[in-house]
Formats: sequence, C-alpha cells, structure tokens
Amino acid sequence: MIRTELFEAISRRVSVRAFKGDPLRGSDLEIILGAAILAPSAGNLQPWSFVISKGKAIKEALAEAAHCQSFIAEAPIIITVCAMEEESAVRYGDRGRELYCIQDTAAAIQNILLSATALGYGTCWIGAFDEDAVRHALGIPVWVRPVALIPLGLPAEDPRRVTRKPLGTVLHNETYSGNRSQRRPPK
Repeated sequence: MIRTELFEAISRRVSVRAFKGDPLRGSDLEIILGAAILAPSAGNLQPWSFVISKGKAIKEALAEAAHCQSFIAEAPIIITVCAMEEESAVRYGDRGRELYCIQDTAAAIQNILLSATALGYGTCWIGAFDEDAVRHALGIPVWVRPVALIPLGLPAEDPRRVTRKPLGTVLHNETYSGNRSQRRPPK
C-alpha cells in the first residue's frame, strides 16, 4: 500500500515569505525537529545542531544578516541549522568537512521543510546570508557553520507554485551522456 501523505507534503511544499504572528501549536516544533534528526548522515555522525530564535531583536538581526530579507523576522520562529564540520572531518577528512556535513544538514533541512508542510506550516530555506553576522547574532562559535535559516510559521499567503524542469531534461541513462546530449553550463 502506497502512503500518499509524504507525496502530498512534497507536492504542497513551497517557499513562504509571509507569516501570521500565531505561535506554533503544542509540540509541533519538537515534532519538526524530531524529523530533522531522523535524516541520514555520513557514518551516522549527525553533524548538525539547531538554534531556535523567537525573540524580536534576534529575528531582526538574522533578517539583516540575510541581506535585509525582512520577511524572515515576521515568522514566529527561525530555525538556524548548523553544520559541525569537524565532527565529519574526524572520520572523513576534508571531504567530510567540505561536503558530507553540508549534505547531512541539507537532508535535515529537507525533513524540516516537509514535516512543517505536513503540519500546515510555511517555511523558506534561506541560504543567502552573511555567516559571520549570523554567528555574531546567535553567539555561534567559529567551529560551527551556519548553513541555513528557516523561518517557520503559519503562512499568511498562498504563494505561487513555480514550474519545474521536465524530468527528461535532467535525467541521464547509464552515463551522463546516455540517451541524450550533454548539458553545457550557461555562459
């Protein structure tokens, strides 16, 4: 039997940039973060940490650090997802530090986005920000890397759905050039 709830959450997930001021219900934040830590990670190292921000001054500082994306501060909560680079580097060296911990936190972020959507909340994956400004606003040590800001709350809008590239334009069979010509990078 195919469970459709996951596919519904995947298809409904959009980037929300306007939030109602209502707080999250009950234990929903714990449920969302519980889903985050179920994400896969290289060597099961789980090299992530999460900072939850609810205070107005901190949310405004994060919005400023995110190149003045003021909508971020409107959300009741901002989750800052951080990568523990050295935890991955201990086992995997530079590849762990530079790639695996980023992949691992990205998987946790996707779980946050999908679980929030399933619970009726809106989110937006924010990667455009000044890392040092986020570190300063949240007191994050230099050995911890902020990877994403995720404003979270009830949506105050029904954002437009964006189109996706057709599967045939990104799919390769057997090898990169299998059954189609190579895609060249844009100039």
